[in-house]
Amino acid sequence: MKILYISHLHPPKDQPLESVGGMQNVSIQLLSALKRRSEVEVESIIQHTSWKMIGLKTFFFLFTLLWKLPALEKKFKPDVILFSSMVTAGVLPFLLNRLKAPCVTINHGQDVTLPFPVYQWYVPKIFSKLKGVISVSSATREASIQRGMDPEIGVALPNGFDAGSMGDLPSKEEGRAVMENKFGINLEKSKLLLTVGRQVKRKGHQWFIEEVMERISSDVVYLVIGDGPEHQNIHNARNLSSLKQKIVLAGKQPNKILNAAYAAADLFVMPNIPVEGDMEGFGIVLLEANRAGAPAVAADLEGIRDVILQGVNGYRVEHSNAVEFAARIDEVLTGDLVKLSNSAVEYVRETFSWNSVVERYIKFLRKVNE
Repeated sequence: MKILYISHLHPPKDQPLESVGGMQNVSIQLLSALKRRSEVEVESIIQHTSWKMIGLKTFFFLFTLLWKLPALEKKFKPDVILFSSMVTAGVLPFLLNRLKAPCVTINHGQDVTLPFPVYQWYVPKIFSKLKGVISVSSATREASIQRGMDPEIGVALPNGFDAGSMGDLPSKEEGRAVMENKFGINLEKSKLLLTVGRQVKRKGHQWFIEEVMERISSDVVYLVIGDGPEHQNIHNARNLSSLKQKIVLAGKQPNKILNAAYAAADLFVMPNIPVEGDMEGFGIVLLEANRAGAPAVAADLEGIRDVILQGVNGYRVEHSNAVEFAARIDEVLTGDLVKLSNSAVEYVRETFSWNSVVERYIKFLRKVNE
């Protein structure tokens, strides 16, 4: 099978992988997984760029696709053209049916729900040019249907996860020692709660600090890794908390520190809250945490539902319910945490490895090409 892959999401070739985001990692790993398959031949058109002025750079990248894509299709003769997101697929209405191969896109959540009226007006026009849509979660597929996607062309398939891409994990003891030295915290008697992710409102960092932390009975330290537009609000919430000495806002960290944090964590928390026009398409950080043996307590919301299997790799709780959130955290921390940690590791390896996920991608692409 011949696949032509289009993405605007890859970092500069000389840029360390640790500096890229979740969707970029997924795109890089998917392309690598496809290339490893002996029955698949892949050509690609990739934009390698940093986040700086990404909007303008992507506009010009899409503009060049108007001639690059038809020319490469004519030369390569693919069985299917696969776009990495709705953004890259957005060029299709301007190609005026010049492509012969069926077109498929992957969509991730916000590339469907982005709350700009012009963009939302344009989304159905993109769907009308597609023969297949791979949504990374059931919630993303439903959002696509609500915006004009024919349900018959869409399927929900998870993101894959390449555990080796993040590097080696230290032992739990080594990870905790790194956390204590790096951030000046004492974990001798405390359990470590960890959150990793871009600091945007839907991630619920501020809500968790204000509403949940003081309800947790267990002795915990809460470590928050990441940055973003909500950082100041989160910082203010921490300063007003009576437990501020137990809350560490670490900012963005390199993979070495991130791996140590995952290894050190007793529990990963993902306290998302609903935000109109935004959504959690999947939640790749949940897999990163599980891979290190940290089960999760997360909001029962959107794409998170497709990642957490109750009691296997963590628990989902009602979003915005601070009492339930705190109670579940205490229950997990005082229960058989070792058993749940081992179960999480096994589950993520068996369910979300790229070897198994890419098989499902290829099966769907073959069906589209029939």
